[in-house]
Order: sequence, then structure tokens, then C-alpha cells
Amino acid sequence: MIRIGRRVKGIIERDKKVIFTTTRSLYPFVADRFDGYYAYDIEGNKFLDFSTFISIYNFGREGLELARRAIKLQVDKLMHSAFQDFYAELPVVTAEKLISLLPNGFGRVFFSNSGTEANEDAIKLARLFTKRPYLLAFYNSFHGRSLGSLSMTSSKVAQRAHLGPFVGFYHAFYPNPYRCPFHSSSPEECAEESLDFIENFLFRKVVSPEEIAGIFVEPVQGEGGYIVPPKEFIIGLRKLADEHNILLIDDEIQAGLMRTGKFVAMDHFGVKADIYTFAKALGGGLPLGATVAKRSLGDTPEGSHAGTFGGNLLSIAASNALLDYIKRNRAKLEQMAARKGSMILKRLNEMRESYELVGDARGLGMMLAIELVKSKESKEPATKEREAVLNKCFEKGLILLGSGESSIRIIPAITMPEELINKGLDVLEEAIKEVSNKGA
Repeated sequence: MIRIGRRVKGIIERDKKVIFTTTRSLYPFVADRFDGYYAYDIEGNKFLDFSTFISIYNFGREGLELARRAIKLQVDKLMHSAFQDFYAELPVVTAEKLISLLPNGFGRVFFSNSGTEANEDAIKLARLFTKRPYLLAFYNSFHGRSLGSLSMTSSKVAQRAHLGPFVGFYHAFYPNPYRCPFHSSSPEECAEESLDFIENFLFRKVVSPEEIAGIFVEPVQGEGGYIVPPKEFIIGLRKLADEHNILLIDDEIQAGLMRTGKFVAMDHFGVKADIYTFAKALGGGLPLGATVAKRSLGDTPEGSHAGTFGGNLLSIAASNALLDYIKRNRAKLEQMAARKGSMILKRLNEMRESYELVGDARGLGMMLAIELVKSKESKEPATKEREAVLNKCFEKGLILLGSGESSIRIIPAITMPEELINKGLDVLEEAIKEVSNKGA
């Protein structure tokens, strides 16, 4: 059982006095170090990590060691080269490797510092390339918190309150098979209704498709609850975009870099985007975003876009090492994510069958979640119960993160040994059982 002492409590008290409030209120974890599978707090408490610090450390100990070694080699040479004002070799090499892992036809990269920046860059590129003013995103989506990407984000009111007006963006319904917004009888019907809403309502009554520059979509909604859409939906979006000469923009920030068993999660649907955005695992623990566009779209006008720290050499060094690792081990990582993901999903479905509290289990590869409900019949979100489960897991030495209104994401490192995965799942089930028996 984890014991929280004065040092942890003291840091949290000091934090609240000098740091703006973010999203850290659930449990008292004060990070100190990490070995790829276990995280340790400043008092030496040891936690099995099922969060990968929000899908950053996808490749566990191997990836962590490669990134650290590359950073240490680079730090004594040059940390910041003002890459977008002066040339440097390493970002070019890294961009070439990133492009080589994408479908054929991709040819230009813009490096930034985060996921929200990568999406801001994609907004600008879509407008520059099409000369159209508007973009389409989806309800329950998350694309970032800076003002442009926040205009597309719509997973929680708190993220947008008092920050408008949001201009230039429209939203449509994302087909959630567990909670279809149209109350359809099947996932396929839900996908059809979602596409029909865009084509026959939005494009006929609200905005002309000839004014839409791009459609932003997460192949798996992340902060919205790890929602996997029906395959027909992503295929239909590609068709819809093609019919109206709209760019399809794939936000791979949380789902990319092998998390779902594919380098880009959209590959599961047999669809290619026009622009991809990446961050999180791309920097191996350092800030790095990337926006990658099809070669056929062309280039940006000189002076239209740049940034001080994009292509920072320490972040790029870590990314270059990890992309090398992925290129060498791609088939192995695909098999590993598929095998372990199936194993985890089987356990999660067994929990769903055993406990009234677990309403749904879902995911792709090793991007998985359970959704907690007060009853399977009502599907009322069990928000307090979700908090209780997360706290109990923390007390038992397992770090997890919530997602959506009442879901829990399960995202251990792809390389985590199966015995550690099963150990974590045992802790999760024990916590669910305790909350089910005692209530939140």
C-alpha cells in the first residue's frame, strides 16, 4: 500500500500557490524518476505505469534508453540551432525518416513543440493550400488548448468556457458505437447517420462544402473516451472529402507511433489522409510536434510560417533515435501491440461481463479503455466511481488516467512484459471489485 508523506504533501501545497491549476487534482503523485515500466515519486514510492505519461513512453525501457543516449550525445554539441532560420542536418534526417514511415506521397514536414502546435500548423496549411476559410471537426474531440486547436476541441465545456468566440470552425457527430448520438441500432448505421448529417444537413443548411478547407479527425478519439469509430465512418469521410476537394487531416497525436499497432492508426481503416499531425511519443519525453503534408499539396510561401524552437536539436535527437528503432522493429512492434492488446482487451471484456460497473471495453492495439456506468441498462456515466477506482489503483501502486466522462485508459508501454501487464490488470480488477461492493 502506498504511503504519502510530508514531502509529497508539501510540494502539492507549494504548487497550488505558484502554479496555475491544470488537471492534476485526482491523486497525489509527485514524479521523481521513471525506468520505462515503473514510476517513482519523490518519497521512493514505486508505481507500475499504465499511463506512459499520456502515451509518451510507448517503447518502455528500450525507447527510454535510446532517447536518453541520443540526448546526452547531442547536448554537448548544440542544443538549439534556430532551425527555422538556419539549416541543420539532424532535423532533415529525422524528417526523412518520418516521411519514410508514412504512406507514399508525403514529402514535407513542419516541426513544432507540441500537439496543439502541430494542429495549429495543420489549420494554417489547410487554409493556405485550399484558399478556403473553414474547417470541420467533431463533437467529443480533443485537438489541443491553444485558440485555433481549441476551436475544434469539444470534449468538455470546461476546456472552452469563457474563451470564445471561436470563429471558422464547424462540428459534426462522431459515431460512438456505445453511445451513438443518433441512437442507431448498429455501429454501421451510426456511421451512416453521422456521414449523412454532414452531407445532408451541414453542407446543405449551414456551410457550403466549397468553403471547407479540411476535415480534422482523430482515428480514435483520445480525451473523448478512447472511442473507436466504425470502419465505414473513416472510409466515408475520405470519400466525402474527395467529392468536395476537402483535405482530410488525421490527428495522430495520441494514437500514432505504434500505439494502436500501426505507425498511424488510420491505417487500420485502409484510408490515407492528406495531412498528419504527431506529437507525444514523437519526442521520446521531450517537446516535439510534427505536421506532415502530401508532396502534391506544395510548399508554404516564404515568411508565412516559422517558429523559434521548432526542430530543437535535443528533441530531434531523441525522435531520430526512436524513429530508427521503429524502422528496425516495425513488424515486431505491430505483432507485439496486436498480441498484447488482444490479451488486455480479453481481460477487460471479462471485467465487463463480471461487474455491473463496467459498461464497455474497447480499443485498438494497446490504446484501450473501459467505460464505467452506474448500470448497464441506463449507461449513466459513473464519474465518482471512476475517481474511486483510479484512487484505489494509485493506493495499490498502479498509475492510470481517466478519459472522457467516466472512462479509464489502459496504455502501458508496448514493450511492457506480459507478466507486468497482468499484474496491473489484477490491481485494476481488484479496485473495480472493491468499488462495486462498497460504492464510491
